[in-house]
Amino acid sequence: MSVPATAAATKFGALYHRDYRHYFLLALVGMTAESIEHVASYWVIYESFHSPTLAGFAVISHWVPYLIFSVYTGALADRFDCRRLIQVSQGLLMLASLAWGVLFLTGTLRAWHAGALLMVHGVAGAIASPPIQLIVHDILGAEHLPSAIRLNAISRYFSMLVGPALGVGLMRVLGPGVALLVNVLLYLPLTLFLFRLPYTGHGAGDGARRASRFSFGEARRLLSEVRSEPRIIRMIVLAGATSLFVGTAFQAQMPEFAHHHGSEEADVRYSVLFGANAAGAVIGAVLLESVRVFQGGARTAIVCAAIWGIVMGIFPLVDSYAAAVTLLMLAGVFNIAFSSMAQAIVQILAPPALRGRVVGLFNTSMMGLRAGSGVTVGVLGAAIGVELSLALSAGAVVLVALALLMADVR
Repeated sequence: MSVPATAAATKFGALYHRDYRHYFLLALVGMTAESIEHVASYWVIYESFHSPTLAGFAVISHWVPYLIFSVYTGALADRFDCRRLIQVSQGLLMLASLAWGVLFLTGTLRAWHAGALLMVHGVAGAIASPPIQLIVHDILGAEHLPSAIRLNAISRYFSMLVGPALGVGLMRVLGPGVALLVNVLLYLPLTLFLFRLPYTGHGAGDGARRASRFSFGEARRLLSEVRSEPRIIRMIVLAGATSLFVGTAFQAQMPEFAHHHGSEEADVRYSVLFGANAAGAVIGAVLLESVRVFQGGARTAIVCAAIWGIVMGIFPLVDSYAAAVTLLMLAGVFNIAFSSMAQAIVQILAPPALRGRVVGLFNTSMMGLRAGSGVTVGVLGAAIGVELSLALSAGAVVLVALALLMADVR
């Protein structure tokens, strides 16, 4: 099976579909709520405990559910109505935001509270990720799927750009506790819209859905299916390397980097640093979509990941605030390039009847292994400094990408 070329497709073609357009806008609101929660919680954790180790554990707590449950939630997405699974996820996110708000207001936040709530947030994400990808595929089909993946990435990263600004603004005006309580309301629009959306994530052309429960025997069969397509294997390995070594751990350490560049509180400098990577990702996704650079090639994805690793390795070593912001934006461009290409390759090449499971396996690698970056960047950073730990971790990404590139050239 080949990856459909998008050169012939209409620019931003997915947005011409009314149902997807509505879903896209409301999902953006929900993602913004997640970003607001992150920026508020990370700052309060930093202010309360001043611990790189705890910040690293925060990353581990958030991503471990993806590592453990992604393949299983992919199986659930294959068997059940994806709309209901997304609604369950939204309910957990509302519960987490509400709990953060209460703990902030009462001044009773403890380290174990932070770990537990970040894990709830991670469980919500692990539940929602495969159903979201399947329901978008159901709405649009394969023709506009790469466009939708890039647009979903634009939505995700735009929320990470807007979220810090809104989060910092709400914290300064209302305080962290009230800000998180208000944030609960932002999850409602998508939750209610899903009652009206006429797609389940199981398209008529996708073949019969398996009624059996997911088991270890099914897992072995799934791995056998995936091994028959080397491009899927390479993208899963690439996703795993970028996630394991760097992932999003640098975001949890952003208060530390902001302090290094002269920020003493949750101010504009912190907000700009936190949002710079997201701004670059939005720019990159728009460029990929508008100039039709996307070719579905595994080699291109690997090269972009290598460049991303180089940029992320330089970022913590610069002393200039302007240079740090610029490097984070550049990293965002290459991050969205390799991640969107990898996801499209995996999702399009996956057998339709197993798509949820294969997507779940990819998510285990792409998101679940981010738990490891809490160790490679956060815990290691407590021993040698977060600047050096991030630089070394990014170097490991470059080495893996070069090895994959050599294998692909052969």
